Amino acid sequence: MTPTQTANTSAAPSRKYLLVTPCRDEAKYARRTLDSVVNQTVLPTLWIIVDDGSKDETPQILKEYADKYPWIKVVTRGDRGDRKLGGGVIDAFYAGYDTINPDDFDYVTKLDLDLDLPRGYFEELMARMEANPRIAAASGKPYFTRDGKQISEKCGDETCVGMVKFYRTSAFKQIGGFVRELMWDGIDCHRCRTLGWIAVSWDDPKINFEHLRPMGTSHKNWWVGRQRHGFGQYFMGTGLSYMLASCTFRMFHPPIFMGSMAMLWGYLKSMFKRNPRYGDAEFRRFLRRYQWNCLLFGKTKATRDLNAAQAHIWNPGRSIPAR
Repeated sequence: MTPTQTANTSAAPSRKYLLVTPCRDEAKYARRTLDSVVNQTVLPTLWIIVDDGSKDETPQILKEYADKYPWIKVVTRGDRGDRKLGGGVIDAFYAGYDTINPDDFDYVTKLDLDLDLPRGYFEELMARMEANPRIAAASGKPYFTRDGKQISEKCGDETCVGMVKFYRTSAFKQIGGFVRELMWDGIDCHRCRTLGWIAVSWDDPKINFEHLRPMGTSHKNWWVGRQRHGFGQYFMGTGLSYMLASCTFRMFHPPIFMGSMAMLWGYLKSMFKRNPRYGDAEFRRFLRRYQWNCLLFGKTKATRDLNAAQAHIWNPGRSIPAR
């Protein structure tokens, strides 16, 4: 009997999963990611890679792999002049996602092209999600290498990380997918909780992975990248007290001190300029309540209590109007 069969030999659960990868100028890292996917213990049903106007050797590398593996499909977009974070990345994601019928897949994934995943990554995530049907989105933890050491990117357990968002398709459709703004990868996880779903990441060697380009460095430099995080937190609706606590927590995480200061400056600059915030006022109130509970009781307890409190509204078959 195989591990995916039950004692009464019932059929194994369906594990058809889709990968969608927006990328631009990733020649330096692409082969590492491509190789880590083609060597997975359970292969994707389809992998759509959206080349978002690359000027380096990325298109040639993608063609090489697409010619070899029939389940890899490349979608090419025109050059729009520069790497555009936030909304631009999600625009590219949807350029691939909109070419398929999501109902053909059990899981859908937004996957970056600068990761090195362990061989059993997707198989392990599917097994955990099969064991808990309330899990909407899940991931391992990202680490990067510096001076020969693996350094955690310090992502909370209550979020599925943005560089590899592995979603149950039904949940992805129910939350309305990704918003096309900075902090899309935080809004989606909180949106899951508003509907009774669970978003989670685990710090486990089975599913931890190497982020070849550390978070916050993909556009220009550390300072710009971390400022962008502050802009995004303000847009999402994060309160100032929570932002101060978050910056304090990250103060001794590389780049020491300066990374936290850049995040805080990005947030404060947005606040002083009265930049627009995410338009769902009820969502922002939900977020603030959760963040205050995190400050008062700790994030682990606050998340556990919220997930328990939201269980009664979880309805995986519910139809949500398009947002």
